[in-house]
Amino acid sequence: MIKLIQDVVEDMNKQLERIETSLNRLNEEQIWTRLQPGMNSVGNYCLHLAGNEYQNLVTGIGNQPLIRERSAEFNTNGGLSRKELLARLRHVRTESTAILSSLDEEDLSREVTIPYELTDWNRMNRSKDEAKDAYEHKIVRSLLIKVATHYGYHAGQIVLLSKILQPTDEHLTGLYH
Repeated sequence: MIKLIQDVVEDMNKQLERIETSLNRLNEEQIWTRLQPGMNSVGNYCLHLAGNEYQNLVTGIGNQPLIRERSAEFNTNGGLSRKELLARLRHVRTESTAILSSLDEEDLSREVTIPYELTDWNRMNRSKDEAKDAYEHKIVRSLLIKVATHYGYHAGQIVLLSKILQPTDEHLTGLYH
């Protein structure tokens, strides 16, 4: 596996471990608790991370069909257990790791197309485009960095929310800080 890809997957796996630790501290109700009306729950972030990773790595790089419902990631208020959320995150990681493992150095400079559902595209961009195709183009190398930083950002939010919802002095990231 290419060193950059190995580093990205390793970091994302570390973040997934932190998410799992955080989820395991919470009961099912806490997983879906929104601290404020405009905030997301831990469960919403888990769905969002699985959807984002799938869309960018499995669909964008791996050319698999887009099967993401981005709006549902944020509108869902329950219905999936901790076990189901973790299974979804792990399944997507297995798929994306398989795709990334097959890449070579030349692929890192390849441009890929990330498709979006038009309603999601318009909501994200606060627009009302009538375009039939909503997509963006990314270079694989840049996309890997973008997905990894996005994953780490939301993993940090999950860790923080779990500590707010279930207070502890434990360092959930495995680091003292």
